[in-house]
Amino acid sequence: MAGYGSDDAFEAWAEAAGHTVPPGSVAAARQRGSEYIDATYGERFTGMPTGGIDQDRAWPRTGATAFGQALASSFIPKRVEHAAYEAALIELRDPGSLSAIVSGTSLVKREKVEGAVEVEYAVSDKTDVAAAAQPVVTIIEGLLAPLLKVPVPGILVV
Repeated sequence: MAGYGSDDAFEAWAEAAGHTVPPGSVAAARQRGSEYIDATYGERFTGMPTGGIDQDRAWPRTGATAFGQALASSFIPKRVEHAAYEAALIELRDPGSLSAIVSGTSLVKREKVEGAVEVEYAVSDKTDVAAAAQPVVTIIEGLLAPLLKVPVPGILVV
């Protein structure tokens, strides 16, 4: 299973954006970046994987739309490729940062230090630990926004 894009296209993208590519395996970073995109956004993309449930990547998709236009079932948007490149760059800069592992016991609600210092963190009892551990990369969110399903507001019946 290959990551979105190619090593050469990733390096050209990085150079055009003024990024310095840290040393490391670009192919492996692209793979991890693509996995991050698919795992984080795959269910939120419009349409369905063209190859069904056994398709390795979330794209290409059948029935996908962007900006109100239908996309060809063999098409992989540049936005997906570039979002995967952003994630790959993050992974090259800080290996493992896209797949943080946390548990509820690692959350700190309050700490007290001898003396007059006490800190309380805004942690709800309903904190979704998995969501709290997932990095939010605003450029990736922006790139993929036109490809995501529009959330339908819930209806509250009383």
